[in-house]
Amino acid sequence: MTRAEMQEHNRRKVIAAARVEFLARGFRDAKIDDIAERAELTRGAVYSNFTSKRALYLTVLLSALEAPAPGAAPRTVADALAAFARAWTARLPLVADAMRLDAELLPEVLVSKPLHLPFAQLTGLAAVTLGLVLEQMDDSRDRMVRTAEAALTTLHGASQLAAAAPHFVDPFAVVAAVGHLARLDLGDGWPPPHLQFIPSATPCDDPWSPPVGVIDALREAPAPLESDGLVAVLGLNRLIAVEEALRGVSAASGSPEQVTLVLVTADPGELGPLARLCVADLAACLRATVPPSGLPHLRIVHDETGEIAAAAAVHAPADGTEAALRIAGGRVIARATGYGACHAAASYH
Repeated sequence: MTRAEMQEHNRRKVIAAARVEFLARGFRDAKIDDIAERAELTRGAVYSNFTSKRALYLTVLLSALEAPAPGAAPRTVADALAAFARAWTARLPLVADAMRLDAELLPEVLVSKPLHLPFAQLTGLAAVTLGLVLEQMDDSRDRMVRTAEAALTTLHGASQLAAAAPHFVDPFAVVAAVGHLARLDLGDGWPPPHLQFIPSATPCDDPWSPPVGVIDALREAPAPLESDGLVAVLGLNRLIAVEEALRGVSAASGSPEQVTLVLVTADPGELGPLARLCVADLAACLRATVPPSGLPHLRIVHDETGEIAAAAAVHAPADGTEAALRIAGGRVIARATGYGACHAAASYH
């Protein structure tokens, strides 16, 4: 094998060994030395592939994620919420001795302060995406992100209670309860942005040469970045700003435009796997809820290496990064950076 092939082979061995250890002992009690021994590698070989035990744990969770079977296209918002909840609850343990790899995910987020804001923003991104899916099914409501937030709150709570008291949680009752959220009027609406604090986008005519072979994590399909639309480069502490891009382009043009969210982080070792796990989990449940045509005009791509960010002239991406570009005819026609960049670029015309 080549050096790269050997590295990938060892990485797979570490992931397989870690999965066995995490299932047997749980995340907290599993030891890197035991994982290395099981993988027939050294401790150094484990850390050459993963920056920490937590990074390895998040990667194991991602590798173990199974996509639910796609269901029939929902006819109503209630049907869509119930389908999303069914996909989520299909993974809950129903007996006391059922061991779940992800049982310690939220407790680990809770005790690790650097994960708090990124996890909150990733959950907010899930709510925005699910809310937009629901809005496409019911044009009588301006916004359904709060309904999606309530659904995710219910489902995350059910997951944690199922881990602590598996006999207590009835997944059928959870699915029914989430479906009934469609009937509630939570007074949701899109607040107007504070325009006095948002700079205008800067017109330009710059070349646009993004990397090729980029994958949309929401659809698990190619995402050609050279196509017209808006590209938002957001750090993991600014993800929900993508809603300003999504709603801004619709308001400016009168019809949905393609928005590509590029996720960047200053900590690709740990926060990169966390982002991939959360987005993949959301994507799996959405694909079991609606067909591809039911997804919003949003693509989500991961950029741990910063290659896409560099093409967008963001040379030091951080978790607080917010930058946006308008692309037309294969060129950058407007740029904006800093707080409000998504709204500024979206409203440029």
